[in-house]
Amino acid sequence: MHRLLKHVGGGINDLHVFWMAWRNKYDFIQVKDKFVAALFAILAARMTNTPFIYWLSFPFPEASLYRVADGSARYPIMYRVRGHFYKFILYKIILPASVHVFVQSEQMKRDIQKEGIAPEKMTAVPMGVDLQRIEYPFSGDLPGKPSNEKWLVYLGTLVKTRRVDFLVRVLAIVLKHHPEAVLYLVGAGDCESDEILIRQQAEDLDIDNRVRMTGFLPMERAWGYVSQADVCVSPFYPTPILNSTSPTKLIEYMALAKPVVANDHPEQRLVIEQSAGGVCVEYDESAFADAIVGLLDDPEKAERMARDGRQYIEENRSYAVIADRVDTTYKKICSI
Repeated sequence: MHRLLKHVGGGINDLHVFWMAWRNKYDFIQVKDKFVAALFAILAARMTNTPFIYWLSFPFPEASLYRVADGSARYPIMYRVRGHFYKFILYKIILPASVHVFVQSEQMKRDIQKEGIAPEKMTAVPMGVDLQRIEYPFSGDLPGKPSNEKWLVYLGTLVKTRRVDFLVRVLAIVLKHHPEAVLYLVGAGDCESDEILIRQQAEDLDIDNRVRMTGFLPMERAWGYVSQADVCVSPFYPTPILNSTSPTKLIEYMALAKPVVANDHPEQRLVIEQSAGGVCVEYDESAFADAIVGLLDDPEKAERMARDGRQYIEENRSYAVIADRVDTTYKKICSI
């Protein structure tokens, strides 16, 4: 009942768009990631002759249907109905009615183009960082790092769906070449069982003393661990749903001038190819380990990648640069 009332309240709130559109003369009306609300906004935009813009940050319809297919949906019938309903109104009503569409990545742009939306009608707005917060060199709260350790750092959630135990198996291979390596997992799971799975994997491989989990930390403290890393890692479990996302951790690593090993995910591959700030490999334990060992064996190469990565972020993925891009698009839409 509480959830039902929440949705009813949200729907009533969305209806305010009609009153607001009549009362004010807006340059445009924009909706992000909401579907029923978008239908109301489209009507309000048509009634007031105002441009309507939609912003899609995640493939929500496909995600609902995928969870039914892989058996992870808690209420399969509801997820199936919602997935098909959202897919219909998104691709048949909302996006065709939009004068412009902002999407999360170039891959999402290609995916939506297959649904019949013209590419010139879309702008990819990938994840970025606030370089005013991520200073370089980093001078914030730094953890003590022993001189005889090489740190591999992962920044992010430890929930089971991220398959972070993959990195524990990677570490086991790296330790054969660099016994001084330590894996830092900077983050926490949603529940205790998420982290138990990782600890159990480390114990099974007898490397539990080389895997360290910090738990949830304020972002500035988390960046302190990244700034001490020798190599940062960005494994992204390959699924069709996550292919169109834009990982943040990769950008944060490069902003802190760290060489990166990432797997072949569309956005990660694009960033690494454009920046030369890391190594992109298949989602494979041996391939990941070989790339890490290669960077630990060649500090000069790692340092060169770190510098190139930082420069790329400054020129392409700072919030200031991205905001200018979005602002330019708005001005074109509104003929300002």
